[in-house]
Amino acid sequence: ERSVVTNNCLLPPFFCRYRLVPEVCFPEQFHDALRATKHFLQPDVLAEYSVDPNRIAISGDSAGGNLAAAVCQQLSKDEHLIVRPKLQALIYPVLQAFDFNTPSYQQNMNMPVLPRYVMINYWIDYFNGNYDLAHSLLINNHTALDVHQALTFRGRLNWTSLLPSSFKKNYKPVVQTTGNAEIIQEIPALLDVRAVPLLAENETLQLQPKTYILTCENDVLRDDGVMYAKRLENAGVEVTLDHFDDCFHGCMIFTIWPTDFSAGVQTRNSYIKWLDENL
Repeated sequence: ERSVVTNNCLLPPFFCRYRLVPEVCFPEQFHDALRATKHFLQPDVLAEYSVDPNRIAISGDSAGGNLAAAVCQQLSKDEHLIVRPKLQALIYPVLQAFDFNTPSYQQNMNMPVLPRYVMINYWIDYFNGNYDLAHSLLINNHTALDVHQALTFRGRLNWTSLLPSSFKKNYKPVVQTTGNAEIIQEIPALLDVRAVPLLAENETLQLQPKTYILTCENDVLRDDGVMYAKRLENAGVEVTLDHFDDCFHGCMIFTIWPTDFSAGVQTRNSYIKWLDENL
């Protein structure tokens, strides 16, 4: 779907529609987004819409940022793809369901707009899981040290090494010695990189395009974005981490009167400026 060009943006955006929960659950949203993107990237389709194949960015916010990151990873491994995105831009993306006790999850657990329990319930909805699992997820029982399925991924999401001290503050990791392996057996998607792209292997991260990640201090998802930026940087990808100390999850939608907050205008303008300068 093509959109009217927004103020200050010289780029013609195209929006990918995907089916939503509860109509369908993972992985259908991922498949919808991937199919639509691959179709759009065909040279004849790009020509039809007068799109320069050398100036394409994939972008999304929140859950859309999750899909944008996952789709970018999948495209990077497709040897038959002729046209590839030049950039990816992720706006306060949700990228992992491995650790619900990162410093930002602890710091913002009761933050309005997106408190921790709501984010956990969103994951359960996405995976068509049972709400009875919410408490076990909250205390990281699904990734305890005795849950062997999680061992491979633990080193990829060690926030004590991926986050700068200004974000770690005085928070401590929550790692259970004994957990519940049946959670991963019931919901294997918790460790599926198509749903949790922060857990991707380094070989995939090395293939990612130049990246912009916007994060907000008052957001449980802050550390998802910061850790992904660090992992991409460690893999040799050029990354811009644009962090806003006084902003909150979803703030970019508040740019039109009567809900035109300075946080929304500030983040929107910064995002558009980066696209203008890099695309």
